Amino acid sequence: MMQKTFSKADILNLSKEYRRNLINSVGGFKSLALVGTIDREGQTNLSLISSIIHVGANPPLLGMLMRPHVVPRHTIENIEATHHFTVNHVREEFYTLAHQTSARYPKEVSEFRATGLTEEFSEMHPAPYVLESSVRMGLRFVERHHVTANATQLIIGEIIELSVPSIGLKEDGFVDLESLGTLTVSGLDSYHKTQRLGRLPYAKADSKP
Repeated sequence: MMQKTFSKADILNLSKEYRRNLINSVGGFKSLALVGTIDREGQTNLSLISSIIHVGANPPLLGMLMRPHVVPRHTIENIEATHHFTVNHVREEFYTLAHQTSARYPKEVSEFRATGLTEEFSEMHPAPYVLESSVRMGLRFVERHHVTANATQLIIGEIIELSVPSIGLKEDGFVDLESLGTLTVSGLDSYHKTQRLGRLPYAKADSKP
C-alpha cells in the first residue's frame, strides 16, 4: 500500500480547505451530538458538536471542545449564562437536519425552528432536549479550560439527567448505541453507521488476547 507522508511544513503549506479536511478526518471517527442550550430570555439554540469526550463516571462527567471564542458562539455564551446544556445523539432519520444546525444563524433564530427539530423540556433540566433523539443527557456546567496552543476551550459538564431507551440498555449498564441508531462522523461532513465486531472481556496481563 502506497503511503503519502506530510511533514509539519507540508501541512502548514496546504490550502486552508485541504488542511481542514485532512486534520479533521485523520484523527478517526468521532462522537456526534446535538447540543441544546437556552439563554436567559428563553431563546433556544442547537449546535452540532463532534468533540464530546468521556471525562469520568464518578461523578458522571463529559467534556466538549469548543472553537476559539473570537466570534459569537451562541452555545458557549448560553452555557456561561445558564450553566446548563443537553447532549443529544444523532440518528439516521434526522442527520441532514442535524447537519444544517451548523449553519451560522443569527442569535434570534433558533436552530430548532430553522431545521424542524423538536424542542423538549424536562422538569429536571432547563435546557432543551431534541425530541427526535434516542439518547439524551442533561448536563450542568462544571468548569472550563483554555487550551493555550490554539485558544480552544474545553467545557466540562456533569450529567444530572440521562434518558436511554430500555431496549438499548443492557443488564451490566452497557448502552448498545448501534441498536439505538446512534451515528458517528469523520471529518466535518461524513456521517456513518456502525457495525459492532464484538464485546471483549476486561484485559488483564495474565490473560491471552
